[in-house]
Amino acid sequence: MSYPRATWRLLNTGVADGATNMAVDEAILEGVAAGQSPPTLRFYAWQPPCLSLGYAQVVRDEVDLEACRARGIDLVRRPTGGRAILHTDELTYSVVVPQDDPRVSGGVVESYRRLCQGLLAGLRMLGLDVVQAGRKPPRPKNLSAACFDAPSDYEIIVGGRKIVGSAQARRRGVVLQHGALPLIGDVTRIVDVLNLPEDEREKFRAALRARATTLEAALGRALPFDEVARALAQGFAQGLNLELVPGELSPRELARAEALRAEKYAAEGWTFQR
Repeated sequence: MSYPRATWRLLNTGVADGATNMAVDEAILEGVAAGQSPPTLRFYAWQPPCLSLGYAQVVRDEVDLEACRARGIDLVRRPTGGRAILHTDELTYSVVVPQDDPRVSGGVVESYRRLCQGLLAGLRMLGLDVVQAGRKPPRPKNLSAACFDAPSDYEIIVGGRKIVGSAQARRRGVVLQHGALPLIGDVTRIVDVLNLPEDEREKFRAALRARATTLEAALGRALPFDEVARALAQGFAQGLNLELVPGELSPRELARAEALRAEKYAAEGWTFQR
């Protein structure tokens, strides 16, 4: 599908903790909603490792808090839906754009399909034979809390395995979509920090390994974060007919992100609200 030419801001904000990363995404969303920030494509990473939960997940039901503490893994609740992701050794992207942009027209699932054209183009530039999953039947309730245990509608797979997990929120006339691309490492590490029956952990670990993969495993070699970010930016520009202008967070966005981090994303009232 062709789109009218548009200009978006391109950000590479590097490494931050989980609460900061979520606060920055929301600060950008607020800025776009207020007409103070341009539509934005952002790339970032996480340090220390962080388990992020979808907005509706129940922490005490689904997370082994003691295991997280023992492994030095942070915990944050996303403003978006979906299931748990262990963010480590990965590239995360976020797109923040007004809801009337034709690239996000239609419902949530349709806008996933449209935005993923940028990811598909970028991953193909890196040499991956990626495709987009089709529509899926309703997910059985007895599957795990982990995002990467199966591809959702229109998410990206390579060799039959999921390689990007994405989630979306819509607020104040703005779409926020962000997602994780594991670069290296063991995709089953999340099993160690979820509340799972002991006799089912290894079974689930094997199933997850069969359903998900990393960029390194799919490509046969590891690539640095910045090289992957450049390829994905080129893919978004090509696939969605964008001019991407490198920029920085504005002073207003930085101040708002600091406030959101303290008042919301680093606060137990938000994280343990369910």
